[in-house]
Amino acid sequence: MRGNPAEQAKGKMTMYTTKNFPTKKAFKQAVEAWNAYEANPLNRDPVTNRADCSPPPRPVTYFQPGPFGGNEPRNGVLYFEGPHYPKPHRWYAQAVAKDGVIIKVK
Repeated sequence: MRGNPAEQAKGKMTMYTTKNFPTKKAFKQAVEAWNAYEANPLNRDPVTNRADCSPPPRPVTYFQPGPFGGNEPRNGVLYFEGPHYPKPHRWYAQAVAKDGVIIKVK
């Protein structure tokens, strides 16, 4: 499906990221940093299994705000909005999640 993520999200369950990203760009950069960290096992210490960066990036996770939370899908295409309420939403994004972690942002 092509088009504006805000239009695609209409009528669908929208999520918030656990960290309150001020911009979509910051959201995308955090996902890219996590993917780069996970994709490069050669930079990991064999004893601690930690990468050579300090502190390592954290996975970008998400939740469903309001009384209907707790039933978030762990895999698939999801829609996000930010920043969190009570600030006005200034960005919308479509993302792909795997095992409860966001792995790709459009």
